[in-house]
Amino acid sequence: MTIRVLLADDQELVRTGLKAFCEREGDIVVVAEAADGQAAAVLARRDRPDVILMDIRMPVLDGISATERILADPELQPAPRILILTTYEQDEYVYRALRAGASGFLTKDVEPPELRDAVRTVVRGDSLLSPGATRALVEAFVANPPHRPDRTMLDVLTDREREILGHVGRGLTNLDIGRLLFLSPATVKTHVNRAMSKLDARDRAQLVVVAYETGLVRPGDPG
Repeated sequence: MTIRVLLADDQELVRTGLKAFCEREGDIVVVAEAADGQAAAVLARRDRPDVILMDIRMPVLDGISATERILADPELQPAPRILILTTYEQDEYVYRALRAGASGFLTKDVEPPELRDAVRTVVRGDSLLSPGATRALVEAFVANPPHRPDRTMLDVLTDREREILGHVGRGLTNLDIGRLLFLSPATVKTHVNRAMSKLDARDRAQLVVVAYETGLVRPGDPG
């Protein structure tokens, strides 16, 4: 299977480097490049990429707005996976992008093998979550929420699903959760998938956000 990628970054030099990194091993091909978010939305429709590497700060339409537009487009189903490119891990805009439906994020100093692995990871339907970085990011911008946590949305979950959601929010992998709860990774994955379906979450990244925004996990909780 060849993975089709769209690059969205306003710096041509960055796009050139990312393209070279992506295509080095042959299973990933860059099908389009965009210098702004609006162009990315148009090209996503035209070229139907599997993955979009999306910069945040771009002219015309920023990466967050472009992410929202692309993922809401009824013509793009199944929707492409979106990986946010950022200079700093703890960036408020990255958190907003995760809320908008991005599957994870990478810093622009990412090593080529890590970049390719990230693209392959999200194509498989998994989220790209560096537990430490994602946790720090989410904690930084949920520590003082603008409203009281609404836990009623968790009522649709079983007790086991809620328990596992809490561990997902703390950055644990399915293997970690399985060891902790004496469950197989496959069983944990089933519970995670059911939680995503019930909460209308696109992927694991959004489950992390839900876990914090509902107060199920609080900043400073042990991992």
